[in-house]
Amino acid sequence: MTATSTQVKHEVKDLSLAPLGKQRIEWAGREMPVLAQIRDRFAQEKPLDGIRLVACCHVTTETANLAIALKAGGADAILIASNPLSTQDDVAASLVADHGIPVFAIKGEDNETYHRHVEIALDHKPNIIIDDGSDVTATLVQHRQHQLPDIIGTTEETTTGIVRLQAMFNDGVLSFPAMNVNDAETKHFFDNRYGTGQSTLDGIIRATNILLAGKTVVVAGYGWCGKGAALRARGMGANVIVTEINAVKALEATMDGFRVMPMEEAVRYGDLYITVTGNKHVLRAEHFENMKDRAIVCNSGHFDIEIDLKSLGSMASDVRTVRPFTQEYRLKSGKSVVVLGEGRLINLAAAEGHPSAVMDMSFANQALGCEYLVKNKGKLEPGLHSIPTELDQEIAALKLKAMGINMDILTDEQVKYMNSWTAGT
Repeated sequence: MTATSTQVKHEVKDLSLAPLGKQRIEWAGREMPVLAQIRDRFAQEKPLDGIRLVACCHVTTETANLAIALKAGGADAILIASNPLSTQDDVAASLVADHGIPVFAIKGEDNETYHRHVEIALDHKPNIIIDDGSDVTATLVQHRQHQLPDIIGTTEETTTGIVRLQAMFNDGVLSFPAMNVNDAETKHFFDNRYGTGQSTLDGIIRATNILLAGKTVVVAGYGWCGKGAALRARGMGANVIVTEINAVKALEATMDGFRVMPMEEAVRYGDLYITVTGNKHVLRAEHFENMKDRAIVCNSGHFDIEIDLKSLGSMASDVRTVRPFTQEYRLKSGKSVVVLGEGRLINLAAAEGHPSAVMDMSFANQALGCEYLVKNKGKLEPGLHSIPTELDQEIAALKLKAMGINMDILTDEQVKYMNSWTAGT
Protein backbone atom coordinates (compact mmCIF):
# COMPACT_ATOMS: atom_id res chain seq x y z
CA MET A 1 0.00 0.00 0.00
CA THR A 2 1.38 3.38 -0.98
CA ALA A 3 1.92 6.08 1.60
CA THR A 4 -0.48 8.39 -0.24
CA SER A 5 -3.29 5.86 -0.68
CA THR A 6 -5.48 7.32 2.05
CA GLN A 7 -5.16 10.77 0.45
CA VAL A 8 -6.99 9.61 -2.68
CA LYS A 9 -10.68 10.42 -2.55
CA HIS A 10 -12.59 7.19 -2.28
CA GLU A 11 -15.46 5.30 -0.73
CA VAL A 12 -14.64 1.61 -0.53
CA LYS A 13 -15.39 -1.04 2.07
CA ASP A 14 -11.92 -1.59 3.53
CA LEU A 15 -8.49 -0.51 2.28
CA SER A 16 -6.88 -3.39 4.18
CA LEU A 17 -8.31 -5.69 1.48
CA ALA A 18 -5.93 -4.15 -1.08
CA PRO A 19 -3.20 -6.86 -0.99
CA LEU A 20 -5.69 -9.56 -1.98
CA GLY A 21 -7.18 -7.28 -4.63
CA LYS A 22 -3.75 -6.53 -6.08
CA GLN A 23 -3.00 -10.24 -6.38
CA ARG A 24 -6.33 -10.93 -8.10
CA ILE A 25 -5.96 -7.97 -10.50
CA GLU A 26 -2.56 -9.28 -11.55
CA TRP A 27 -3.97 -12.79 -12.04
CA ALA A 28 -6.72 -11.45 -14.32
CA GLY A 29 -4.12 -9.44 -16.21
CA ARG A 30 -2.40 -12.66 -17.29
CA GLU A 31 -5.45 -13.43 -19.43
CA MET A 32 -5.70 -9.91 -20.88
CA PRO A 33 -2.77 -9.59 -23.32
CA VAL A 34 -4.55 -7.27 -25.77
CA LEU A 35 -5.32 -4.68 -23.10
CA ALA A 36 -1.75 -5.05 -21.81
CA GLN A 37 -0.37 -4.14 -25.24
CA ILE A 38 -2.69 -1.14 -25.43
CA ARG A 39 -1.67 -0.10 -21.90
CA ASP A 40 2.01 -0.22 -22.85
CA ARG A 41 1.39 1.93 -25.92
CA PHE A 42 -0.76 4.33 -23.91
CA ALA A 43 2.05 4.71 -21.36
CA GLN A 44 4.37 5.83 -24.15
CA GLU A 45 2.00 8.02 -26.18
CA LYS A 46 -0.32 9.44 -23.47
CA PRO A 47 -3.33 9.82 -25.82
CA LEU A 48 -5.65 10.67 -22.92
CA ASP A 49 -3.39 13.23 -21.28
CA GLY A 50 -5.45 15.90 -19.51
CA ILE A 51 -8.76 14.12 -20.12
CA ARG A 52 -11.14 13.90 -17.16
CA LEU A 53 -12.82 10.52 -17.39
CA VAL A 54 -15.63 8.83 -15.45
CA ALA A 55 -16.12 5.07 -15.66
CA CYS A 56 -19.35 3.57 -14.35
CA CYS A 57 -18.63 -0.16 -14.59
CA HIS A 58 -18.75 -3.40 -12.68
CA VAL A 59 -15.79 -3.04 -10.32
CA THR A 60 -14.06 -6.34 -11.04
CA THR A 61 -10.49 -7.50 -11.61
CA GLU A 62 -10.97 -7.03 -15.36
CA THR A 63 -12.31 -3.49 -14.98
CA ALA A 64 -9.32 -2.74 -12.77
CA ASN A 65 -6.98 -3.58 -15.65
CA LEU A 66 -8.95 -1.20 -17.89
CA ALA A 67 -8.72 1.58 -15.28
CA ILE A 68 -4.97 1.05 -14.97
CA ALA A 69 -4.59 1.25 -18.77
CA LEU A 70 -6.62 4.48 -18.93
CA LYS A 71 -4.50 6.05 -16.20
CA ALA A 72 -1.35 4.95 -18.06
CA GLY A 73 -2.71 6.84 -21.05
CA GLY A 74 -2.84 10.05 -19.02
CA ALA A 75 -6.53 10.07 -18.05
CA ASP A 76 -7.65 11.70 -14.81
CA ALA A 77 -10.08 8.87 -14.10
CA ILE A 78 -12.65 8.13 -11.41
CA LEU A 79 -14.49 4.80 -11.08
CA ILE A 80 -17.94 4.06 -9.67
CA ALA A 81 -19.99 0.86 -9.60
CA SER A 82 -22.67 0.27 -12.22
CA ASN A 83 -24.42 -2.39 -10.13
CA PRO A 84 -24.73 -2.69 -6.34
CA LEU A 85 -23.91 -6.40 -6.23
CA SER A 86 -21.09 -6.58 -8.77
CA THR A 87 -18.38 -4.75 -6.84
CA GLN A 88 -15.40 -6.78 -5.67
CA ASP A 89 -14.37 -4.92 -2.51
CA ASP A 90 -10.75 -6.08 -2.55
CA VAL A 91 -10.35 -4.83 -6.13
CA ALA A 92 -11.82 -1.44 -5.24
CA ALA A 93 -9.39 -1.18 -2.32
CA SER A 94 -6.36 -2.05 -4.46
CA LEU A 95 -7.21 0.52 -7.13
CA VAL A 96 -7.20 3.20 -4.45
CA ALA A 97 -4.23 1.98 -2.44
CA ASP A 98 -1.91 0.67 -5.14
CA HIS A 99 -2.83 2.76 -8.17
CA GLY A 100 -4.14 6.03 -6.77
CA ILE A 101 -7.42 5.76 -8.67
CA PRO A 102 -10.46 7.27 -6.91
CA VAL A 103 -13.11 4.56 -6.51
CA PHE A 104 -16.61 4.92 -5.11
CA ALA A 105 -18.06 1.42 -4.91
CA ILE A 106 -19.12 -0.95 -2.13
CA LYS A 107 -20.65 -4.38 -2.70
CA GLY A 108 -24.27 -4.29 -1.58
CA GLU A 109 -24.57 -0.49 -1.60
CA ASP A 110 -28.16 0.74 -1.55
CA ASN A 111 -29.79 2.80 -4.29
CA GLU A 112 -29.30 6.05 -2.39
CA THR A 113 -25.56 5.42 -2.16
CA TYR A 114 -25.41 4.42 -5.82
CA HIS A 115 -27.10 7.63 -6.97
CA ARG A 116 -24.86 9.67 -4.66
CA HIS A 117 -21.85 8.07 -6.34
CA VAL A 118 -23.25 9.02 -9.74
CA GLU A 119 -23.40 12.63 -8.55
CA ILE A 120 -19.83 12.41 -7.22
CA ALA A 121 -18.72 11.12 -10.61
CA LEU A 122 -20.38 14.00 -12.41
CA ASP A 123 -18.80 16.44 -9.94
CA HIS A 124 -15.52 15.30 -11.56
CA LYS A 125 -16.71 17.27 -14.64
CA PRO A 126 -15.89 14.51 -17.10
CA ASN A 127 -14.85 14.96 -20.71
CA ILE A 128 -15.48 11.28 -21.44
CA ILE A 129 -17.91 8.86 -19.80
CA ILE A 130 -17.52 5.08 -19.94
CA ASP A 131 -20.99 3.87 -19.08
CA ASP A 132 -22.59 0.53 -18.28
CA GLY A 133 -26.32 1.05 -18.69
CA SER A 134 -26.11 4.81 -19.41
CA ASP A 135 -27.16 5.95 -15.92
CA VAL A 136 -24.36 8.52 -15.69
CA THR A 137 -25.08 9.82 -19.19
CA ALA A 138 -28.83 10.00 -18.53
CA THR A 139 -28.29 11.85 -15.25
CA LEU A 140 -25.98 14.31 -17.00
CA VAL A 141 -28.47 14.97 -19.79
CA GLN A 142 -31.40 15.36 -17.39
CA HIS A 143 -29.87 17.28 -14.52
CA ARG A 144 -26.43 18.62 -15.48
CA GLN A 145 -27.00 20.39 -18.81
CA HIS A 146 -24.49 23.07 -17.82
CA GLN A 147 -21.76 20.40 -18.06
CA LEU A 148 -22.64 19.32 -21.60
CA PRO A 149 -20.03 21.64 -23.21
CA ASP A 150 -17.30 19.69 -21.33
CA ILE A 151 -18.32 16.36 -22.88
CA ILE A 152 -16.29 14.95 -25.77
CA GLY A 153 -18.32 11.74 -25.85
CA THR A 154 -19.29 8.52 -24.15
CA THR A 155 -18.72 4.81 -24.68
CA GLU A 156 -21.33 2.18 -23.88
CA GLU A 157 -21.01 -1.61 -23.89
CA THR A 158 -24.42 -2.89 -22.78
CA THR A 159 -27.49 -3.55 -24.91
CA THR A 160 -29.62 -1.77 -22.30
CA GLY A 161 -27.39 1.30 -22.46
CA ILE A 162 -27.44 1.40 -26.27
CA VAL A 163 -31.25 1.31 -26.25
CA ARG A 164 -31.31 4.25 -23.82
CA LEU A 165 -28.79 6.24 -25.86
CA GLN A 166 -30.81 5.71 -29.04
CA ALA A 167 -33.92 6.88 -27.19
CA MET A 168 -32.04 10.00 -26.01
CA PHE A 169 -30.97 10.70 -29.58
CA ASN A 170 -34.52 10.16 -30.88
CA ASP A 171 -35.76 12.67 -28.29
CA GLY A 172 -33.15 15.19 -29.41
CA VAL A 173 -31.28 15.34 -26.07
CA LEU A 174 -28.08 13.48 -26.98
CA SER A 175 -25.85 16.35 -28.05
CA PHE A 176 -22.54 14.47 -28.24
CA PRO A 177 -21.17 11.31 -29.89
CA ALA A 178 -21.52 7.91 -28.23
CA MET A 179 -19.36 4.96 -29.20
CA ASN A 180 -21.40 1.76 -29.52
CA VAL A 181 -18.88 -0.64 -28.03
CA ASN A 182 -21.60 -3.25 -27.54
CA ASP A 183 -21.95 -3.91 -31.27
CA ALA A 184 -18.24 -4.26 -32.01
CA GLU A 185 -17.65 -7.74 -33.41
CA THR A 186 -14.85 -8.40 -30.93
CA LYS A 187 -17.30 -7.52 -28.16
CA HIS A 188 -20.70 -9.08 -28.75
CA PHE A 189 -19.55 -12.19 -30.60
CA PHE A 190 -17.30 -13.12 -27.67
CA ASP A 191 -18.26 -11.19 -24.52
CA ASN A 192 -22.02 -11.62 -24.92
CA ARG A 193 -22.01 -15.17 -26.26
CA TYR A 194 -19.08 -16.91 -24.56
CA GLY A 195 -18.70 -14.61 -21.56
CA THR A 196 -22.36 -14.35 -20.57
CA GLY A 197 -22.99 -17.98 -21.43
CA GLN A 198 -20.29 -19.31 -19.12
CA SER A 199 -20.52 -16.76 -16.32
CA THR A 200 -24.32 -16.95 -16.05
CA LEU A 201 -24.24 -20.69 -15.47
CA ASP A 202 -21.28 -20.21 -13.13
CA GLY A 203 -23.35 -17.81 -11.01
CA ILE A 204 -26.37 -20.12 -11.00
CA ILE A 205 -24.33 -23.14 -9.92
CA ARG A 206 -22.47 -21.21 -7.20
CA ALA A 207 -25.76 -19.89 -5.81
CA THR A 208 -27.66 -23.19 -5.93
CA ASN A 209 -25.28 -26.14 -6.54
CA ILE A 210 -28.00 -27.69 -8.72
CA LEU A 211 -27.31 -30.27 -11.44
CA LEU A 212 -28.24 -28.82 -14.83
CA ALA A 213 -28.26 -32.16 -16.64
CA GLY A 214 -31.86 -33.24 -17.14
CA LYS A 215 -33.33 -29.90 -16.05
CA THR A 216 -35.55 -27.84 -18.34
CA VAL A 217 -34.04 -24.37 -18.69
CA VAL A 218 -36.08 -21.52 -20.16
CA VAL A 219 -34.00 -18.74 -21.72
CA ALA A 220 -35.92 -15.51 -22.32
CA GLY A 221 -34.32 -13.74 -25.28
CA TYR A 222 -32.15 -15.10 -28.07
CA GLY A 223 -29.78 -12.22 -28.66
CA TRP A 224 -26.07 -12.90 -28.29
CA CYS A 225 -26.35 -13.27 -24.50
CA GLY A 226 -29.34 -15.58 -24.83
CA LYS A 227 -27.52 -17.68 -27.43
CA GLY A 228 -24.59 -18.09 -25.07
CA ALA A 229 -26.74 -19.09 -22.11
CA ALA A 230 -28.80 -21.52 -24.21
CA LEU A 231 -25.73 -23.14 -25.77
CA ARG A 232 -23.91 -23.55 -22.46
CA ALA A 233 -27.00 -24.92 -20.70
CA ARG A 234 -27.50 -27.49 -23.47
CA GLY A 235 -23.81 -28.34 -23.28
CA MET A 236 -24.30 -29.27 -19.61
CA GLY A 237 -27.18 -31.60 -20.42
CA ALA A 238 -30.18 -29.32 -19.94
CA ASN A 239 -33.30 -29.33 -22.11
CA VAL A 240 -33.55 -25.74 -23.33
CA ILE A 241 -36.64 -23.73 -24.27
CA VAL A 242 -36.27 -20.26 -25.80
CA THR A 243 -38.86 -17.48 -25.68
CA GLU A 244 -38.66 -14.59 -28.15
CA ILE A 245 -40.57 -11.62 -29.58
CA ASN A 246 -38.47 -11.35 -32.75
CA ALA A 247 -39.50 -13.69 -35.57
CA VAL A 248 -36.01 -13.96 -37.08
CA LYS A 249 -34.40 -14.76 -33.72
CA ALA A 250 -37.17 -17.24 -32.90
CA LEU A 251 -36.56 -18.94 -36.24
CA GLU A 252 -32.80 -18.98 -35.59
CA ALA A 253 -33.32 -20.58 -32.18
CA THR A 254 -35.54 -23.21 -33.80
CA MET A 255 -32.92 -23.93 -36.48
CA ASP A 256 -30.30 -24.18 -33.71
CA GLY A 257 -32.32 -27.03 -32.24
CA PHE A 258 -34.12 -25.34 -29.36
CA ARG A 259 -37.84 -25.47 -28.60
CA VAL A 260 -39.45 -22.05 -29.03
CA MET A 261 -42.73 -21.05 -27.41
CA PRO A 262 -44.39 -18.14 -25.57
CA MET A 263 -43.50 -17.68 -21.91
CA GLU A 264 -47.08 -18.43 -20.84
CA GLU A 265 -46.60 -21.92 -22.29
CA ALA A 266 -42.98 -22.36 -21.19
CA VAL A 267 -43.87 -21.83 -17.52
CA ARG A 268 -45.50 -25.26 -17.49
CA TYR A 269 -42.15 -26.93 -18.14
CA GLY A 270 -39.31 -24.83 -16.73
CA ASP A 271 -37.17 -25.80 -13.75
CA LEU A 272 -34.85 -22.81 -14.22
CA TYR A 273 -35.49 -19.45 -15.94
CA ILE A 274 -32.83 -17.07 -17.24
CA THR A 275 -33.86 -13.62 -18.51
CA VAL A 276 -31.49 -11.87 -20.92
CA THR A 277 -33.72 -9.45 -22.84
CA GLY A 278 -32.92 -5.96 -21.50
CA ASN A 279 -36.67 -5.38 -21.17
CA LYS A 280 -39.04 -4.96 -18.24
CA HIS A 281 -41.13 -7.59 -16.42
CA VAL A 282 -40.32 -10.50 -18.70
CA LEU A 283 -41.33 -12.72 -15.80
CA ARG A 284 -44.40 -11.40 -14.00
CA ALA A 285 -47.38 -12.37 -11.83
CA GLU A 286 -49.22 -14.59 -14.32
CA HIS A 287 -46.01 -16.51 -14.95
CA PHE A 288 -45.17 -17.03 -11.27
CA GLU A 289 -48.68 -18.41 -10.65
CA ASN A 290 -48.24 -21.16 -13.21
CA MET A 291 -44.62 -22.18 -12.56
CA LYS A 292 -43.67 -25.50 -11.05
CA ASP A 293 -43.17 -25.60 -7.30
CA ARG A 294 -39.61 -24.49 -6.41
CA ALA A 295 -38.88 -23.14 -9.89
CA ILE A 296 -35.68 -21.06 -9.94
CA VAL A 297 -35.62 -17.67 -11.66
CA CYS A 298 -32.63 -15.41 -12.35
CA ASN A 299 -31.57 -12.55 -14.57
CA SER A 300 -28.47 -11.85 -16.64
CA GLY A 301 -29.71 -8.60 -18.19
CA HIS A 302 -28.14 -5.35 -17.02
CA PHE A 303 -30.90 -3.97 -14.74
CA ASP A 304 -32.99 -5.75 -12.09
CA ILE A 305 -36.29 -5.08 -13.86
CA GLU A 306 -36.68 -8.21 -15.98
CA ILE A 307 -38.19 -10.15 -13.06
CA ASP A 308 -41.19 -8.39 -11.49
CA LEU A 309 -40.10 -8.85 -7.89
CA LYS A 310 -42.65 -6.35 -6.57
CA SER A 311 -45.52 -8.49 -7.83
CA LEU A 312 -43.82 -11.66 -6.62
CA GLY A 313 -43.41 -10.11 -3.18
CA SER A 314 -47.09 -9.23 -3.02
CA MET A 315 -47.98 -12.81 -3.95
CA ALA A 316 -45.77 -14.30 -1.24
CA SER A 317 -46.79 -15.18 2.30
CA ASP A 318 -43.17 -15.58 3.33
CA VAL A 319 -39.69 -14.78 1.96
CA ARG A 320 -36.58 -16.41 3.36
CA THR A 321 -32.91 -16.62 2.43
CA VAL A 322 -32.03 -20.28 1.92
CA ARG A 323 -28.45 -19.82 0.63
CA PRO A 324 -26.25 -16.81 -0.15
CA PHE A 325 -27.85 -14.89 -3.04
CA THR A 326 -30.81 -17.30 -2.97
CA GLN A 327 -34.25 -16.31 -1.68
CA GLU A 328 -37.34 -18.50 -1.58
CA TYR A 329 -40.72 -16.81 -2.02
CA ARG A 330 -43.46 -18.99 -0.53
CA LEU A 331 -46.67 -18.18 -2.43
CA LYS A 332 -50.09 -18.13 -0.84
CA SER A 333 -51.01 -21.08 -3.07
CA GLY A 334 -48.41 -23.18 -1.24
CA LYS A 335 -45.90 -23.28 -4.11
CA SER A 336 -42.57 -21.48 -3.93
CA VAL A 337 -40.43 -19.55 -6.41
CA VAL A 338 -36.68 -19.23 -5.82
CA VAL A 339 -35.02 -15.95 -6.89
CA LEU A 340 -31.28 -15.69 -7.36
CA GLY A 341 -29.18 -12.57 -6.79
CA GLU A 342 -32.15 -10.31 -6.00
CA GLY A 343 -32.96 -10.33 -9.70
CA ARG A 344 -29.68 -8.59 -10.53
CA LEU A 345 -26.95 -9.87 -12.83
CA ILE A 346 -26.49 -13.39 -11.51
CA ASN A 347 -23.05 -13.78 -13.09
CA LEU A 348 -21.74 -10.85 -11.04
CA ALA A 349 -23.97 -11.11 -7.97
CA ALA A 350 -23.07 -14.72 -7.19
CA ALA A 351 -19.90 -15.22 -9.25
CA GLU A 352 -17.04 -13.16 -10.71
CA GLY A 353 -18.51 -12.10 -14.04
CA HIS A 354 -17.03 -12.90 -17.42
CA PRO A 355 -13.69 -14.67 -17.76
CA SER A 356 -10.76 -12.27 -18.13
CA ALA A 357 -9.85 -13.60 -21.59
CA VAL A 358 -13.20 -12.42 -22.93
CA MET A 359 -13.20 -9.05 -21.16
CA ASP A 360 -9.75 -8.47 -22.66
CA MET A 361 -11.39 -7.72 -26.01
CA SER A 362 -14.35 -5.81 -24.58
CA PHE A 363 -12.14 -3.48 -22.59
CA ALA A 364 -9.71 -3.12 -25.47
CA ASN A 365 -12.69 -1.71 -27.37
CA GLN A 366 -13.43 0.64 -24.47
CA ALA A 367 -9.86 1.92 -24.31
CA LEU A 368 -9.54 2.41 -28.07
CA GLY A 369 -13.03 3.92 -28.18
CA CYS A 370 -11.93 6.60 -25.69
CA GLU A 371 -8.79 7.27 -27.73
CA TYR A 372 -10.88 7.54 -30.91
CA LEU A 373 -13.21 10.09 -29.30
CA VAL A 374 -10.26 12.25 -28.22
CA LYS A 375 -8.54 12.05 -31.62
CA ASN A 376 -11.79 12.99 -33.37
CA LYS A 377 -12.96 15.67 -30.95
CA GLY A 378 -15.31 18.05 -32.73
CA LYS A 379 -15.45 15.88 -35.89
CA LEU A 380 -18.13 13.36 -34.89
CA GLU A 381 -21.84 14.14 -35.08
CA PRO A 382 -24.07 13.61 -32.03
CA GLY A 383 -25.54 10.12 -31.81
CA LEU A 384 -24.37 6.53 -31.86
CA HIS A 385 -21.19 5.60 -33.71
CA SER A 386 -19.86 2.12 -34.39
CA ILE A 387 -16.35 1.15 -33.38
CA PRO A 388 -14.38 1.59 -36.65
CA THR A 389 -13.79 -1.70 -38.47
CA GLU A 390 -10.04 -1.14 -38.43
CA LEU A 391 -10.04 -0.98 -34.62
CA ASP A 392 -12.13 -4.14 -34.41
CA GLN A 393 -9.68 -5.88 -36.74
CA GLU A 394 -6.71 -4.56 -34.75
CA ILE A 395 -8.12 -6.02 -31.53
CA ALA A 396 -8.77 -9.39 -33.18
CA ALA A 397 -5.26 -9.44 -34.67
CA LEU A 398 -3.69 -8.62 -31.29
CA LYS A 399 -5.70 -11.39 -29.65
CA LEU A 400 -4.62 -13.93 -32.28
CA LYS A 401 -1.01 -12.85 -31.90
CA ALA A 402 -1.20 -13.34 -28.14
CA MET A 403 -2.69 -16.80 -28.69
CA GLY A 404 0.09 -17.76 -31.11
CA ILE A 405 -2.32 -18.15 -34.04
CA ASN A 406 -1.45 -17.08 -37.61
CA MET A 407 -3.76 -16.42 -40.54
CA ASP A 408 -3.52 -16.62 -44.31
CA ILE A 409 -2.70 -13.50 -46.32
CA LEU A 410 -4.28 -12.76 -49.69
CA THR A 411 -2.01 -12.98 -52.70
CA ASP A 412 -1.80 -10.04 -55.11
CA GLU A 413 -3.85 -12.04 -57.59
CA GLN A 414 -6.57 -12.67 -54.98
CA VAL A 415 -6.67 -8.98 -53.98
CA LYS A 416 -7.08 -8.02 -57.64
CA TYR A 417 -9.86 -10.58 -58.12
CA MET A 418 -11.75 -9.44 -55.00
CA ASN A 419 -11.69 -5.83 -56.21
CA SER A 420 -12.66 -6.50 -59.81
CA TRP A 421 -16.07 -6.76 -61.41
CA THR A 422 -14.82 -7.88 -64.85
CA ALA A 423 -13.39 -11.21 -63.71
CA GLY A 424 -16.00 -13.95 -63.62
CA THR A 425 -16.00 -17.69 -63.81
